[in-house]
Amino acid sequence: MTYYTEACIIIDKVMPIRILAPEVVSRIAAGEVVERPASVVKELVENSLDASASQVSVEVRGGGVSLIRVTDNGEGIPAAEVELAFQRYATSKIGGLDDLQSITSLGFRGEALPSIAAVAEVDIVTRRATEVMATYLSLKEGTVVSRGKQARSPGTTVTVHNLFRSLPARLKFLKSPATEASHIANTVSHYALAFPEVRFTLTMDGRTVLRTAGSGQLIESAIEVYGLEIARNLLEVTAEERGWAAGVGTRSVLVSGMVSSPKIARSGRDYLSFFVNRRWITSRLLIRAVEDAYHGLLMIGRHPVAIINISLPASEMDVNIHPTKSEVRFRNEGMVFGAVQKAVRRTLISQAPVPTIEETPPTYVTLARPGAPPPATHPPATQLPLTELTFSVALPILRLLGQLAGTYIVAEGPDGLYLIDQHAAHERILFERINHQHSAQRSEVQGLLTPVTLELSPRQDETLRAHLDDLAEFGFSIEPFGSRSYLVRTVPAPLGSKDWGSALRELLDSPAGGGQAEWPEKLAISIACHSAIKAGQVLSDDEMRELLRQLERTALPNTCPHGRPTMTHLSSEQLAKEFGRD
Repeated sequence: MTYYTEACIIIDKVMPIRILAPEVVSRIAAGEVVERPASVVKELVENSLDASASQVSVEVRGGGVSLIRVTDNGEGIPAAEVELAFQRYATSKIGGLDDLQSITSLGFRGEALPSIAAVAEVDIVTRRATEVMATYLSLKEGTVVSRGKQARSPGTTVTVHNLFRSLPARLKFLKSPATEASHIANTVSHYALAFPEVRFTLTMDGRTVLRTAGSGQLIESAIEVYGLEIARNLLEVTAEERGWAAGVGTRSVLVSGMVSSPKIARSGRDYLSFFVNRRWITSRLLIRAVEDAYHGLLMIGRHPVAIINISLPASEMDVNIHPTKSEVRFRNEGMVFGAVQKAVRRTLISQAPVPTIEETPPTYVTLARPGAPPPATHPPATQLPLTELTFSVALPILRLLGQLAGTYIVAEGPDGLYLIDQHAAHERILFERINHQHSAQRSEVQGLLTPVTLELSPRQDETLRAHLDDLAEFGFSIEPFGSRSYLVRTVPAPLGSKDWGSALRELLDSPAGGGQAEWPEKLAISIACHSAIKAGQVLSDDEMRELLRQLERTALPNTCPHGRPTMTHLSSEQLAKEFGRD
């Protein structure tokens, strides 16, 4: 059928339905598994780990296009099964449909080796410990072109040459060799973090760029991957969360790993690493869980470093949802989210130090024993949103020395000098007090002598209508008074003598996001910020002493609700060093 238009002639050619040729199917399937050179490295490293290797060596040239070689000391492939391993859907890791419900290996689909062989030249040398000689096999475009025997210690070496050479369209979409090499380094680094007991070596164009000891200590792998600066600021995470579901029985989620102290933060999320039963995955759910745990501890737009491994029964998740196995689906997402969020939050509250002023490696300041009750003279620690923790990190008793630049309170502690940002500290105090009152449904309110008319923009009007109940819970009494006009009769007591109108408009202008559950916290932060003592405000000695006493009673004295530090610490040792007394 032919259609005539002013611009062109379109000929409608309907192709008949037919079964694709095997080589076309192989190329299509390979495209799902082998996206770039790093995909090849990932699949081969996973095979090595599934083979119980304790040493894995990766060699790369030309960004992985010219050469990828992965060598291990694992169990090897039996000589009679080497060719079978390159047949699509041939695998030793599952045997039937029921096995898909409880996968414990990293690989299981039987697609990696045939997919790689379909788009590259592949050589394999492998030997079982029970065999005298290793089996050698060479393939080109998925077809065996050579076979034989070689001498080799037990284990496997897979060499991949000329990746995508027969697929110019795929080859031209790869990035520069340096960029592809960085993706490979990222892949190997993640498995070095997931398996600290395995000795990894990564060599690129003749240079060794990563070498781990395989000691089993995560901190040693973290030093090699991230460097000493980050590693010395990592805190160990360990917690267990149990849940119950009818008909399923007791299920547990074990969370382990390391997270950064709030003093270390990055501009992106590239330093967030997640492993489920040591499988490296990407997960928005887990990103949100970790970042929720840091809420109020990091500046907006900054992100933590985290190495999180989640262990749970294989039946509690589905890993068969993506060809690259980079995503999983949890049966109980809420339980996993809660376990991660609480474990990280507990770690941060119990171990995070006060920032120190020093050029030498930072000294962790022990503020109080984790879980220790506050002094009897203090009121109970206020619970914060997003956590169910009941213990607090207390400050040492501080002796007031004075005020600097009308902004910083100078105090002496048992272990040195403290500089406290008076605005940030007061903001933390007010935030926890406001939250405590809101949780107890007894927020303090101040009535206005005469109602004040508030005129809003369309966007502000929509936001206010959506959150009238939240505003009322914190002390705002607001009534409609015409089109986009409102009468304000009461405001939260802390804002009574402040510019509450600006605070309210700023809140209504804030970017949407986070959902209904986030609004009470945004309200509390806004009220605290606009009510707090300002920088440059001269305080009396009594006012400063009272602020210090109130700060000591907060659950998180180290940061304001926005994540800025409330104080910094100059240790006695550092003072002695500066004056030549060490």
